[in-house]
Amino acid sequence: MELQLALDLVNISEAKEVVQEVQEYIDIVEIGTPVVINEGLKAVKEIKEAFPSLKVLADLKIMDAGAYEVMKASEAGASIITILGATDDSTIKGAVEEAKKQGTQILVDMINVKNLEQRAKEVDALGVDYICVHTGYDLQAVGETPFEQLQTIKRVVKNAKTAVAGGIKLNTLPEVVQSQPDLVIVGGGITSEKDKRNVAEEMKKVVKQATLV
Repeated sequence: MELQLALDLVNISEAKEVVQEVQEYIDIVEIGTPVVINEGLKAVKEIKEAFPSLKVLADLKIMDAGAYEVMKASEAGASIITILGATDDSTIKGAVEEAKKQGTQILVDMINVKNLEQRAKEVDALGVDYICVHTGYDLQAVGETPFEQLQTIKRVVKNAKTAVAGGIKLNTLPEVVQSQPDLVIVGGGITSEKDKRNVAEEMKKVVKQATLV
């Protein structure tokens, strides 16, 4: 089980400061969609150059032109690239083929997918590396969580690894790890805390203990 830090509301220099603080407790740095929109793929490139031992995920939320966008993100240094589960199969297939050429991985974000169980089965058959349940900011604001969705995909996904994102904090992490996702994605649960390093350390302990179960 790995811990991913999602950086959404920062610029490149702020991102570097946060990663510097917590780098020994995380496995993957996510350059979130807002950062890519504001800074471009140079954000991926600069974080990878500054922290070569960490994997970098480019949260592009690809909906079209899958192969091309995966190629560009891979060239920038991304190890993992996100594509939306709501897109069509041909876009996902193109992304998977290009990722194999580039030696990178594809994470399918199931945000706003209506028939989660059915779509998770379909996506799993397309050769993707991760399938992620994700409760977006707007749904978090009305009290939704990704825990139930995680249990749903854990039941049906046979090939891909599973990931979970959406409002995870230190006090809710124990409930998340019970379902044994392969990847736990935390954003504000670390970045909004005053002592980011301490919270990241505690989260890593919870993740490690769950991996040993």
